[in-house]
Amino acid sequence: MAWRPAPASPVYSGATPSAIRMPRYRGPLLVQSAACALLAARESGAAEWTGSLDLGRSTGTASLHRDGWQWHDAIYPWPAPVKERDIAYWDGTSFATIARYSGHLIKLVPTAWGAPTFEIDGIKMLPTATASPLDDARRKVALVMPRNGRVLDTCGGLGYFAACCLEAGAAQVLSFEKDADVLWLRTLNPWSPDPANCGGRLDLEHADVTAAIASIADASVDALLHDPPRFGIAGELYSLAFYRELARVLRRGGRLFHYTGSPNRRSRGRDLPREVVRRLEQAGFAAAPALDGVLARRR
Repeated sequence: MAWRPAPASPVYSGATPSAIRMPRYRGPLLVQSAACALLAARESGAAEWTGSLDLGRSTGTASLHRDGWQWHDAIYPWPAPVKERDIAYWDGTSFATIARYSGHLIKLVPTAWGAPTFEIDGIKMLPTATASPLDDARRKVALVMPRNGRVLDTCGGLGYFAACCLEAGAAQVLSFEKDADVLWLRTLNPWSPDPANCGGRLDLEHADVTAAIASIADASVDALLHDPPRFGIAGELYSLAFYRELARVLRRGGRLFHYTGSPNRRSRGRDLPREVVRRLEQAGFAAAPALDGVLARRR
């Protein structure tokens, strides 16, 4: 069988006003274990290999040939080795690592749990050491009780908060993501929710929430999830002025979970959760540390 290139699946490649219009990648995703298993099956002389090529979302069977392998009616060349912390996708010409540099290196990174995390300049953005990033998101979503409510997801990331809110019965999730490269990662991540397939319940906007929040009506949100980048690169998302905007849009009694982590706690003795608690209380919340952040209620 002569190898012929598989067509490239549509992949978002630049800024757009709304992520809802971004096409999703539908081709295979290779992590190190899957790539090694695929190559080992070829070396053993097997005619087929069964496994997952969508980061554990499903399993399927590939047909193996001397010059390539067939998956979902497309034929691909045998891949080069995949590094342990890489995920490779078919870009229409070859298997390429899911990473992009536009001032910062942004990369999708595999986990033991299937659902990937992502990194910015080598810093992991989601906790994955003891649980799936989706299970971690579920615990935090449960704290704000979004069922039947309207949820504001300030910094959408890979969309795990939004996915768990929808799973928990939220009526609507309004999610903002500022970084076009993070939105690109979402088009390649099968665990990220696709707004086009959420029955109109997920409104994902490519926008900076610090500006976009001005267009949200007073007391129009029932629950809030705030998962900003670290303080050193997004200090405005930890400011009293922004917290006052969060208080303005959240109804009285509504809950907010604010991820903080504990940066510089050991090296400098800094207690960022306590700093956040004090500012949130100034803004109109009752707040206390919870999990790896702060849980607050609009007074």
